[in-house]
Order: sequence, then structure tokens, then C-alpha cells
Amino acid sequence: MTIVITGGNGFLGWHTRVLAHSLGQATTSIGLGRKFNLEEAVSALSGAEVLVHIAGVNRGTDKEVAEGNLEFSRQLEQALAAADTEALKTVVYANSVQQGNGTVYGRAKAEAGGVLGAAAVRSGAEFKDVVLPNLFGEHGVPFYNSVVATFCHLVAAGETPTVSEDKVLTLLHAQDAAELLLGVRSIEDQHLAEVQRSVSDLLAGIQSMAATYATGTIPKLGTDFERNLFNTYRSFLSGENLPHALELKTDARGSFVELVRSEGGEGQSSFSTTKPGITRGQHYHRHKIERFIVMSGTGEIAMRRMFSDDVVRYAVSGDKPVAIDMPTMWSHNITNVGSDELYTAFWISEIFDPASPDTFPEEV
Repeated sequence: MTIVITGGNGFLGWHTRVLAHSLGQATTSIGLGRKFNLEEAVSALSGAEVLVHIAGVNRGTDKEVAEGNLEFSRQLEQALAAADTEALKTVVYANSVQQGNGTVYGRAKAEAGGVLGAAAVRSGAEFKDVVLPNLFGEHGVPFYNSVVATFCHLVAAGETPTVSEDKVLTLLHAQDAAELLLGVRSIEDQHLAEVQRSVSDLLAGIQSMAATYATGTIPKLGTDFERNLFNTYRSFLSGENLPHALELKTDARGSFVELVRSEGGEGQSSFSTTKPGITRGQHYHRHKIERFIVMSGTGEIAMRRMFSDDVVRYAVSGDKPVAIDMPTMWSHNITNVGSDELYTAFWISEIFDPASPDTFPEEV
């Protein structure tokens, strides 16, 4: 299935592209606004089966917000009218719970949806209006995408955020939102993935997770929301903040080291040996946490955020063991760069399910 996405480089667009990649579906991004090119948009839409409109304007003057959202839909209307849409089955609109709430942004989202919906019908496609609440997730932009991103950014930087206005929010993880947009999750089941939390509870939860994780302990991950919130926080850790040094205790009998401490939830451990020059991994996970610990030998752990060209590398050794938890939606591998066999212990935050392995091939 060929999917065309607008806003593909934004927060929700990136999450939607990751989901599509995990499903083996090709995506093409088209620009809107000043980046709009009619010929390119028509070419992308011709033969496509799904159009997912995510791009929007939610910052700026009232005029910029009102005109920007409407302009995006009218550009898509123009492209759909000129494209060969015989294969087009569905036009999906990433709408907001703020639609029609009397604000400039709410009116703009509603009007833009009306234009796009009419264009979809004229193209012979089904129009799917997905109304989304407050989204959070890995790599959200602080002070822009969500209060969760802001809190995670500040806490990861060692700062102490404050709550200026405490209220209850309806929250949805960006991967769950992507599942709604691509039809993996039905609209009728949307409420099952949503949670309600006050702003103060969110901050307290993030701070508690951060304090626990700073000791190398995995915090309690008893629910999907707790797991998603923890993975969101982890996405703001990088560089030297990612490895957790492990205490290697040595005496006349030999050596001892703790591998994993977890406050609750599922878990599964494994062990591998790797010959010199061999690489293991070359995959990513959407949800689960995978911990690497080299017990003996010399290795290199490499990881790359999906759709990025930047590779992060860590030298690891059994002489100075560290625990490195792979960020979700980052491809990762481990290579034996030494002359001896590499012994590596692994811990995964859930029991392996062959029917839903949450492991997707992608070379670093």
C-alpha cells in the first residue's frame, strides 16, 4: 500500500512514518504552504491508496493560523482534482479536539476538514476524520508539542519544572494516534488507548521515573501508559547520559555484577556469544525496552533514530560493564570489534510474543 503523508517531518508525521515502516508500507511526504509544488503533489497522489493529512498551523497570528490551515486543505484539494485518484481509497484527516471550540485554531481545523472532506468525496475516496486529543511521545518538541515533552526535557536537563495551571488532560501516545490514522486501530477503540491525567500528576510521574532510572533501576511499567511515558522520557537522554555504569565487584573467587533491577512489569533475559567481526541486531522496537550489557570482550553498540543519517556509537567492554537501554524507534546493533569472543547479556521489558514481536529489521 502506498501512503502519502503531509507533515511527515513533524512529531506525529514521524511517528506515523515509523508505524508505516514497521508494517512494510511505503510512504511519500509532500510539502504544503510555501513548500507546496503542484506537480510533485499530483505525482505523489497519482496511484496512492491513502492520503494522511497531518500538517497544520497552530502557532502564529490569528490570521496566519486561520489562513494557513485553510491554505493547506485547498492545496490538497487542487492536487486531488488534478491527480489520477482511481486507486485512492481513503483520505485521513488528523483533526483536533479543539475543532469548533470557538478559538481561531478550532475554527480553522473545522473549516480545513470541511474542504478536505469534500475534496475526498469528489475523488471517490472515503473521508476519515480522526479527532485527536493531547498527544505525547518520543522526540516531541518541548514548549511546542506537549507539556509532557516540556517536562521530560526539563527533568532530563536536571531542572525542576513548575505547574502554572493544573488541569486534567486527555492524553494519547503518538504511536497510538498513528495507528488510528493508518487504520491499525479502529476509531471505536480510540478511548481504550486514551488516559486522563492532571498536569501535576504527569510531572510527579516523570520526576519519579527519572529519579528511579538515575540509579540504573527500571521503574514500574505496569501499564502501557507508564511504559509510553517512560520511553518518552528516555528519548530526551542521549550521549553520556545513556550508559549506566555497573559496579563490578571482584574478589578471590572472581567477579559479580548486577545486570537489571526492575520495580515491576514483565521482563525476559537472554545471553549471546558473538564471533570477532560479527554484528548482531540491525532492528528497532516501537515500544519495548532492550538492555545490552557486555560481559566479556570488546564491542561497539551503534544506534540511529529512524529516518536520520546520524549514527551514535558506544565503545563497550567486559572490563568496565555498562548497561545501555536502546531508545524506542532507533535501529541498533552490537559488533564484536575485538579479537576474542564477545559475551553479551540482554534484557527485554516484555516476554517475547511470536505473534507480536515488536522487532522490525532496519540496518543502522
